[in-house]
Amino acid sequence: MSKLMKEFKEFAIKGNMLDMAVGMIIGAAFKDLVSSVVNNLIMPVVSLFTGKLDFSNMFISLNGEHYTTLAQAQEAAAPTLNYGLFITSVINFVIMAFVIFMMVKWVNKVRTGLEHKNEAPAAPTEKTCPYCKSKIDINATRCPHCTSELTE
Repeated sequence: MSKLMKEFKEFAIKGNMLDMAVGMIIGAAFKDLVSSVVNNLIMPVVSLFTGKLDFSNMFISLNGEHYTTLAQAQEAAAPTLNYGLFITSVINFVIMAFVIFMMVKWVNKVRTGLEHKNEAPAAPTEKTCPYCKSKIDINATRCPHCTSELTE
């Protein structure tokens, strides 16, 4: 039993496991933040341009009765298709995907910049013929253009 506990401890404490847990927690908080931005900032502006439509109350009652709000339909335990909430979720997804895309793009740019900063310049692979000024392989002993013999 102690061997099993030791293996579990090694698994749980590994860096990847902790990184994944931190990522999940930050992702959940980020989802709440994006949902708040969509519901409190973007949807009111969208509804202003769409004639003050309230997406949260866009639904179809499947029992044939009419309800003015989704809350009334849910209170009556009526089955509903909540397409307004689906539209809000799609907008949430698009915004979140765009923000994540921009973050990944920024991280890749920073990472690439750091990699190029730490790289040594590449060794030259060509040299110039002193006679005809053509570019030739660095290991050439005779110029393929003017056939001059090259001495180092």
